[in-house]
Amino acid sequence: MLMLVGFLARGYWNATRPPLIRTARIDVADWPDGVPPLSILHVSDIHVAGPDMPPERLRQIVAQFNALKPDLILIAGDLVSEKRLATHTYTSSEIVAPLGGLRARFGVIVVPGNHDHWFEPQALRADIEKYGITVLQNEAVRRGALIIGGVDDDYSGYDDVPATFRAMDALGNGPRILLTHSPDIVPTLPQKVKAVFAGHTHCGQLVFPVVGALAYMSRYGNRFACGVIDYAGSKIVVGAGLGTSLVPLRYGAEPDAWLVTIGGSARS
Repeated sequence: MLMLVGFLARGYWNATRPPLIRTARIDVADWPDGVPPLSILHVSDIHVAGPDMPPERLRQIVAQFNALKPDLILIAGDLVSEKRLATHTYTSSEIVAPLGGLRARFGVIVVPGNHDHWFEPQALRADIEKYGITVLQNEAVRRGALIIGGVDDDYSGYDDVPATFRAMDALGNGPRILLTHSPDIVPTLPQKVKAVFAGHTHCGQLVFPVVGALAYMSRYGNRFACGVIDYAGSKIVVGAGLGTSLVPLRYGAEPDAWLVTIGGSARS
């Protein structure tokens, strides 16, 4: 019994520790001359719910993120969780309010995840937009040198990749990146983009020696499971996320966010 208690306590501690800030650089050969690189903070799978991710904890994480002074913040969906062992489910406004404190020169952009669609998608979008945060659902915006397409959730069937690319086309020329909840859209993209920022997999969340991850919730198994992945000339950045799904435990997959520098080659 003591071993079981210790095992569960360790998993809960892992789930509630401050997120690791992982770093990467993406060199873009056709980056506009004279334009400095951008720092992008990539966040995913916040999953606000008790006991492990109350709004108070999210406020502390927001302060940690603001101290990084990113140029742009991308949130790859799943703001909410209705996990089976949740001790409290928060309202849409309670979930979103801490995110209103995020600060970045080019703002904050969010795409929905499957849990957001299963919760209150219209209320979440309305509450997010009250704070000046941009929500993209198969839409696109320009921020600085970048054209950013936001694909709605593939896992729950709301994605429209062709519509997203048409929206990017309408914005003219510039380096293109995509924000999506699930990385499973990657093999079906009609054109190459510089980078795809995604979440959904939680990097496995429950990853054990010998056995490995219990699930990645991806049609491609571990192909797009975690970290920075090279695929067909694009960089795919998949975060472990901040919160949890199903159970408030993590093993072998710590909470994280990615601070990615994108711009002209550091060697040029």
